[in-house]
Amino acid sequence: MSARRVLVVCALLVLVVAGCDRNGTGNDEAGPGGGRSAAVEPAWREATLPAPPGPAGRLVLRDAVSCAGVWFLVGGVVDPAGGSRPAAWSSADGATWVPMPVAASTFYGRQHVLYAAACAGDRVAALGAKNGGVHGNPRTGTWVRDGAGPLREVPAAFELFGGPRAVSVVRLAAGAQGWLIAGARADGAAVWTSPDAGGFTLAEGLPELAGDARGRTAAYDAVALPAGWLVVGSLLPAAGSALRPMAWTSVDGRSFRRAELPVQDGRGRAERVVLRDGVPVVVGAVSDGFAVWRADDGVRWRRVGGFGATGPGVLSVVGLTVVGGALVAVIGDGAGRATWVSTDGGVSWRSVRVPLTVVDGGDTALTVAGGDDRLLLLADDGRASHAWWGRV
Repeated sequence: MSARRVLVVCALLVLVVAGCDRNGTGNDEAGPGGGRSAAVEPAWREATLPAPPGPAGRLVLRDAVSCAGVWFLVGGVVDPAGGSRPAAWSSADGATWVPMPVAASTFYGRQHVLYAAACAGDRVAALGAKNGGVHGNPRTGTWVRDGAGPLREVPAAFELFGGPRAVSVVRLAAGAQGWLIAGARADGAAVWTSPDAGGFTLAEGLPELAGDARGRTAAYDAVALPAGWLVVGSLLPAAGSALRPMAWTSVDGRSFRRAELPVQDGRGRAERVVLRDGVPVVVGAVSDGFAVWRADDGVRWRRVGGFGATGPGVLSVVGLTVVGGALVAVIGDGAGRATWVSTDGGVSWRSVRVPLTVVDGGDTALTVAGGDDRLLLLADDGRASHAWWGRV
């Protein structure tokens, strides 16, 4: 590659927070001391998912959660003509999966693919969407299951999640105080809250959370705290061209406090968040790969580690979970998706070998869920979806 072409590529990647100086995402990783560690190779065991009732089609698996020893997995079924319908499964032991009854109530709900899930006790909720309408925008809705009943679509006004101010409806979190959805509207980061996931209320334009004279915000993920919520995302400064990683805390989902996460050159996104031993841990793309931040006191953020990446496109974090004290992240680099693990709270990381190669983008997916000291890996290469169990 010529020197001129290298400079052009690097300049473009900087603008989208994808740096040019990264380590490989393949088989090993450089830790804080510079030494390299071999990739983790779990003894993956594939799970068998029965086809749900209805017309035949390809299973698409998108998210999973575990509560009180019960696993829930959500996705959909896609037929050869491209039509889709929602699907979900549950398992009491992870070995035997049972399709959950699904009750749609709207035209688009009957075509949803469920892409995000959360649970609290015996209640599970999910986000679903189907592109449609004259502009082909996502027609998004929520789903809820209480106890042993069906996973049912929750009726909602069109502009609750859609309409001219819609931007994104991304992740769902559950906690003792209720349920919260993270996303964005026309004026920046926004949340939707509910006491029971049986109907959500939109909160947009909130001071500190939404965009203002300082720049435009977006929210990508959220987690329940012992008393309130933590939302993570980004800020695009009014006079800038690079995103900055942000976090917001709230007791009630209405009043938020803003914090910018530390990064050397100010560039990055805070994309996924979990609690590890009660401490918030955030992973996001920055100019030198992927950064990990912790707030040990719940307030003051510090960068504790990270790992590098190479790839032709925008870096992204598409999955993050905790299993047996280990952090497991799934990232994309524009070419493919990869899985990484840290056993020391995010300071050092090792790559994880997965049983299926998944390219980045399109109708593909790779994500993880943790529970009962076991890791559930969901992979979809655009031709078939698979679920595997492993330990890290």
